[in-house]
Amino acid sequence: MASPRLPGTPRLLRALNDRSALELLLTRGPLTRAQLGELTGLSKVTASQLVERLEERGLVTRVGEQAGGRGPNAQLYAVTPSSAHVVGVVVDADRVVAACADITGTVVGRVEQSTKDNDDPVGVVHNAVVQAARSAKADLGTVKRVVLGTPGLVDPGTGDITFAWNLPRWHRGLLAALREDLHTPVVFGNDVNLAAVAEAHDGAAKGVDDFVLIWIGGGVGLAIMLGGRLHQGSTGAAGEIGYLPVPGAPIPRDAYRRSKGAFQQVAAADAVRAVAREHGFRGGSAAEAVRTAIAAGTKGGPMLDEVARRLALGVASTCVVLDPPLVVLSGEVGQAGGSALAERVQHEVAAITLVAPRVVVSEVAEEPVLKGALLTGLHAARDEVFGSTV
Repeated sequence: MASPRLPGTPRLLRALNDRSALELLLTRGPLTRAQLGELTGLSKVTASQLVERLEERGLVTRVGEQAGGRGPNAQLYAVTPSSAHVVGVVVDADRVVAACADITGTVVGRVEQSTKDNDDPVGVVHNAVVQAARSAKADLGTVKRVVLGTPGLVDPGTGDITFAWNLPRWHRGLLAALREDLHTPVVFGNDVNLAAVAEAHDGAAKGVDDFVLIWIGGGVGLAIMLGGRLHQGSTGAAGEIGYLPVPGAPIPRDAYRRSKGAFQQVAAADAVRAVAREHGFRGGSAAEAVRTAIAAGTKGGPMLDEVARRLALGVASTCVVLDPPLVVLSGEVGQAGGSALAERVQHEVAAITLVAPRVVVSEVAEEPVLKGALLTGLHAARDEVFGSTV
């Protein structure tokens, strides 16, 4: 007796083939029908039908010709950039930055606006998204995802912000208000987690499934990547390393009412500037002070050693629990410290614990949070657009 035919199988296979072809066009560039057939293992007839289907739906377009041997030149096809867009938004206490990328990942629009004297978070985000799309000459209807990078806790269950110290008007219920206002899917992402997404995509952690990224700036934060996926914890608080109790710093009893935890008091930008002053190095910012110490050569060594010892307290506490092979230093202080600071942290962690992770500086120097927001949006948008071709 013949086995019953699985319902929907041809449709599923077409969808899988379409997705495979679209991913190839994104990663390999323009291809002919024959090349798509060869790379996907499809027959010439099936590959031609696939291209026609995607072209009819506006997902691929002809972009040129490839000269061959006898006969007419073969048409080259590429993903249609304007078939979908995403917007990444980064908000802090003073400004909002929004960028619009097309489905290929190319940033085609960007705006930056002040948030001073504006206590309406919905209005702030609405204006940023609309202006970013307008600067990209993109219709809002093609924007499939808006991803906002924000400091603080994001509830993994609801997606809402539950705690953001320096954005007091950002609270539960804001996500629903933004979705209703923009009429498009909106997602919140912790800023340090988004920086780690960018690092994993094309930074120092590319190809590494397990790593942690520690952000050292005005605050201190940590992102944890395990098995290629972010670990956020049950409440979204995984990585709030600024509240790690450490010797030599007061431990706040009511963290939700305090902006500075114990580890932040000894390792964030203000603490780094204080260490620099003690060693005779001054700068307009912690990053400038660190760069000045590095430029001073051996004279700056003691200052960098002290900063590394402080950072190692947090890194070591994390690594003896997770035992990752890689630690990435990011944020203004991490970037400024470069290999000089990273090597010192690596040595100190190995000296005080049983683990010895490699410690490196971030390779995503410009706007890592914004890049992570766009990458997160693109991943979801491609799943939606590329997964509904049949």
